[in-house]
Amino acid sequence: MEHEVLIRLSVFFGLFILLATAEHLVPRRTPTESRPRRWRTNWGMSLLNTGALRLLALALPALAVGATLDAATLGWGLFHILDWPSWVELLLAILIFDFAIWLQHLVTHKVPLLWRLHQVHHADRDMDVTTAIRFHPIEIALSMVLKIGLVYLIGPSALAIILFEILLNGTAMFNHSNIRLPLGFDAVLRRILVTPDMHRVHHSVHRQEHDSNYGFSLSIWDRAFGTYIPQPAAGHEGMTTGLRWQDERPARLGWSLALPFMRKPK
Repeated sequence: MEHEVLIRLSVFFGLFILLATAEHLVPRRTPTESRPRRWRTNWGMSLLNTGALRLLALALPALAVGATLDAATLGWGLFHILDWPSWVELLLAILIFDFAIWLQHLVTHKVPLLWRLHQVHHADRDMDVTTAIRFHPIEIALSMVLKIGLVYLIGPSALAIILFEILLNGTAMFNHSNIRLPLGFDAVLRRILVTPDMHRVHHSVHRQEHDSNYGFSLSIWDRAFGTYIPQPAAGHEGMTTGLRWQDERPARLGWSLALPFMRKPK
């Protein structure tokens, strides 16, 4: 769609500025590390992820949005067969893709090879809005391949994919942010969306807690499949986020990129 990139970037940076400001005004936890150092690493990883997707586009010219146009031309995908009302297909597409990302997230915790990649995200010792963009480039490329496959399988519209990506990016930044929400508001909001307090449990150093609350956007999947933990055992101020063995090294870009290929750090 025309102006797709401009729309997505405008929403992304607008939300980023808003959430970063809120973190400064009403922080939930006191950071343990220098924010500039962490932010340089996390933003560096995000730029590398953009490069990885551009390289992937050379092998797969139709990334997620482009694949919707190709699938429509070929008549591939469930929705092209069913021909349901556009609004029904749009809602179903967002639900299906959100569930797929939830399931992908769960699998990255269960499959050792995928966990090697995903632990780069969890190695961040502090959790804030930039943690949402801290992923290894290989993991980002694999996630895009999954999305492209789903596009050809169900045949969503380009609009559905754009809205889903905006929702996913926006809610991921929100639920990784270090923002103190009123507890009553958090309790109501998490019935639909994943909140920062809900997702922070997932970043706990304790295995039982970080193997829970896999959702990035909608909270319904964790409740439905029994992977929901409402609060960390040590409380939000007392819990430790990150990985058990880590030190200051995850704040270094080179070390973080090499992490999946190391033996377990000491």
